[in-house]
Amino acid sequence: MAKVTGIGGVFLQCQGDSRALALWYQQHLGMPLADFGGAILNWSDDHANDNGLTVWCLAAHDSQWFKPSQSSFMINYRVDDLDEMLAQLRQANIDIIQGPESHENGKFAWIMDPEGNKVELWQPMAWDDSNKQQ
Repeated sequence: MAKVTGIGGVFLQCQGDSRALALWYQQHLGMPLADFGGAILNWSDDHANDNGLTVWCLAAHDSQWFKPSQSSFMINYRVDDLDEMLAQLRQANIDIIQGPESHENGKFAWIMDPEGNKVELWQPMAWDDSNKQQ
């Protein structure tokens, strides 16, 4: 049987100016915009020790996971240095709505983009129970 082997792309329909939102992601999250206006993220550029993975999960219809966003999705972006990323975001007056938190598989924090979508930031680490905060 044929099967899905990974996430090939993430596509968002913007509520406002798509170019302005893309530039916000470039400026604040370091997304490398290409000539077509989107970003191509290569696994070979990611040096985390988790062997590179993408998580796919469905939330229950009554889940509060994506709150305060009203969106029915949340995108998790792998980052190379969460502490540095959060410092950059604070410097730009972008609120960290939750985190940072340490879990078995890395460090996490959450922000909102200008269109009200919750964004999860993840510095991946190989699974280790000692990574989790007590």
